Amino acid sequence: MHGAFADASGWNEVAERLIKDGYDVMAPANPLRSLSGDSAYIASVLKSIDGPIVLVGHSYGGAVISGAAAGNPNVKALVYVSAFMPDKGETLGALAAKFPGSELQPALNPVPYSDGTTSGTDLYIKPDRFHSVFAADLPMSVTRLMAVGQRPISGVTSEEKAGPAAWKTIPSWFVVAKNDKAIAPDLERFEARRAGSHTVEVDSSHVAMMSRPDVVTQTIREAAVTTASDSAKAAALAESGARRLAIAGAGGLACAAVLTGTALVVTGARWRAPRR
Repeated sequence: MHGAFADASGWNEVAERLIKDGYDVMAPANPLRSLSGDSAYIASVLKSIDGPIVLVGHSYGGAVISGAAAGNPNVKALVYVSAFMPDKGETLGALAAKFPGSELQPALNPVPYSDGTTSGTDLYIKPDRFHSVFAADLPMSVTRLMAVGQRPISGVTSEEKAGPAAWKTIPSWFVVAKNDKAIAPDLERFEARRAGSHTVEVDSSHVAMMSRPDVVTQTIREAAVTTASDSAKAAALAESGARRLAIAGAGGLACAAVLTGTALVVTGARWRAPRR
């Protein structure tokens, strides 16, 4: 999930590597209109995907996936890349002001808009500040074109309170961009620590997925492999528990049916009489 001032093409290097690894990859467009609306839209996209999902968000996209994944049992892992990771009720504006280090606010260019039905203010990064604030470790020739084609974000997104925080119940990974000038690195560290995320720090600008695609790809792989392994272990444990429950029931311990799979393993071990 891409963030503000960007589009899904920012994931090209990472997507290419994951596709070569055999993963099915989707990089949908983020509407960038409102946090609740964007999260609802991506939640609807997720419902169209069969099987387990590793959901990855960059920048503002991190706030979107936090809400979009809530209540979806197919989302097994969340990966945040130099991202916002709000708790329920927090605003991105308040989060951004929590730590010094961001140079984004003075670099913004507000532009009033109207679509014939609604009106508001879109935010762009000033072209002469785009390279230094957003992607200082990419070639100027690349960031010049990125600045020209940047997608604006509605100003209301920074003021809206975040909804449910999926990272409270779903395992998370976080790539901290140590040279980020758009989101303060200390904010990224705070968010990752608060969520108990598996964290890696990388020498990168805000667009770590473009300047350090190998690190970001490896982090996504780790999230996929770890959660797949955990799911397999849970399935094996449940199967083992079911078998031992059957044995216990045959021995007159049918009441153990109310126990969890984990407890069943323990119960079964205690039930077997020691050899003499």
